[in-house]
Amino acid sequence: MIDTHCHLFKEYYDNIEDIINKMKDNIIIVSGTNDEDNKEVINLCNKYSNVYGTIGIHPTEIDKISENSFEFIENNLKIPKIVGIGEIGLDYYWKNDNKEEQKNIFIRQIELAKKYNKAIVIHSREAISDTYDILNEYAKGLKIDIHCFSGSVEMANKFINIGCLLGVGGVLTFKNNVKLVEVIKNVELNKILLETDSPFLSPEPLRGKRNEPYNIIYVASKIAEIKNVSVEEVLKITTSNAISQFDLNVDL
Repeated sequence: MIDTHCHLFKEYYDNIEDIINKMKDNIIIVSGTNDEDNKEVINLCNKYSNVYGTIGIHPTEIDKISENSFEFIENNLKIPKIVGIGEIGLDYYWKNDNKEEQKNIFIRQIELAKKYNKAIVIHSREAISDTYDILNEYAKGLKIDIHCFSGSVEMANKFINIGCLLGVGGVLTFKNNVKLVEVIKNVELNKILLETDSPFLSPEPLRGKRNEPYNIIYVASKIAEIKNVSVEEVLKITTSNAISQFDLNVDL
């Protein structure tokens, strides 16, 4: 199984090695959000054989960056285990007085992904229409992961129609999440990526505890229940999706 999106950083964990070893041969993709995170991503990729990474500037972090931030990302995209640019996108929930700056930095990172033929991992909160419009205009031909998808079935299909896959995590297991359950019912398994967003959004029955990549199994189990297929089938297809999406050099 592959956790396609998590944040295994010293800020959140004092036992990162134990958490990674618990996954054994299963794969973890760690996603950066700022200058410090991006450096940690590269260190983790260098240290652990089952860890891959994406590096990028999160929309809530743009006040802390400089031109060096972009140079660092570009210089390190050549590392084989850096498999995408992310977590990038738009966030109008935490801050909506800098929308144009957010859009500009989002587009700049998309252009960088095009230059190096890398996947992009998208954060979108309270900004789904603008996110879609930018991807539709600027990201044609790229492999796109809509991290923590939370939209409607209609919006899911719009994203899928422009080549996106949908990242699905612990939120799916929450009892009140009727909308996401409907999305899973209506979307083919080959359009879904499993993720945890660790240390956040722990699935039931672990809600309220710190999340970790191994908990991806609870997400897979919930998808299997909703779609009336085996957990093995969910893991097989979503693992294949992730290998293709991020051009991972691994065998099934």
